[in-house]
Amino acid sequence: MGPETVVKRKPAPPAAVRFDPAPFLPLLELDDRLTVQILTLFLREEVRKTGLGRVVLGLSGGIDSALVLYLAVQALGPGNVLAVTMPYRQSSPQSLADALLVVKDTGCRHEVIEITPQIDAYFGRYPEASRLRRANKMARERMTVLYDLSAREPALVLGTSNKTELLLGYGTLYGDMASALNCIGDLYKTQVWQLSKHVGVPRQIISKPPTADLWEGQTDEAELGFTYAQADAALYLLVEERRTREEMTEAGVPEAFADLVARKVRNSQFKRRLPVIAKLGSRTIDRDFRYARDWGL
Repeated sequence: MGPETVVKRKPAPPAAVRFDPAPFLPLLELDDRLTVQILTLFLREEVRKTGLGRVVLGLSGGIDSALVLYLAVQALGPGNVLAVTMPYRQSSPQSLADALLVVKDTGCRHEVIEITPQIDAYFGRYPEASRLRRANKMARERMTVLYDLSAREPALVLGTSNKTELLLGYGTLYGDMASALNCIGDLYKTQVWQLSKHVGVPRQIISKPPTADLWEGQTDEAELGFTYAQADAALYLLVEERRTREEMTEAGVPEAFADLVARKVRNSQFKRRLPVIAKLGSRTIDRDFRYARDWGL
């Protein structure tokens, strides 16, 4: 997952936020069996109503893409799911090993496509490019590969961004945030961990620190400056319960942290919307001309 606009030059460690999320985490607990039924039915129906029967997704070796893969295989069968690992020369070998472990466990189809040649060719023109630019370029390059393979199959591209990432804007627009369907986009990160245990994602993937594997030693929580559990507790109060800043503070969320989370949600709103269209006519797309995604199918 590319960090894009949320990356700090010198990220603070997770311990910088002194907030115990434990009292709030029971609010996020799911009915495992029912949730899996809903998500697999969602995948099966949304894929088949388009006239297609296959899906393709990027498999990073992390927990989010692993959970999506297990759900997709359960919904459509292993022969209809193509998992693609797209390492860069600096990617962790362990990430590829973990991805292969999931492929073996699910029995899905699999391809490995190196993105090193195209990334290095591009940045050969811009050797001074920042780590942020390189990370975003890698995320978008991977998505172009997935969409090309979706045309070959033909298949729909599955997204692997969870709700915490989407709300915080911790992703690359038109990179890892792009997809045709996303079955985990309404699951907070802590819920992803819970559901992954239920569906049988290998424990070594569940227990390792979340990372986009963009450079050596990179972890999501170190970049963000707080833990996913802390973020989920604050986001649940802010988004699901619509608590005000004062109400969040009264509930036990530090004022500065409540402000930080709310600011990240507001500042990344543009990533969660279609491009803004200048209104000229009487029925403008996504404003007046609004229909269900499967209208006409």
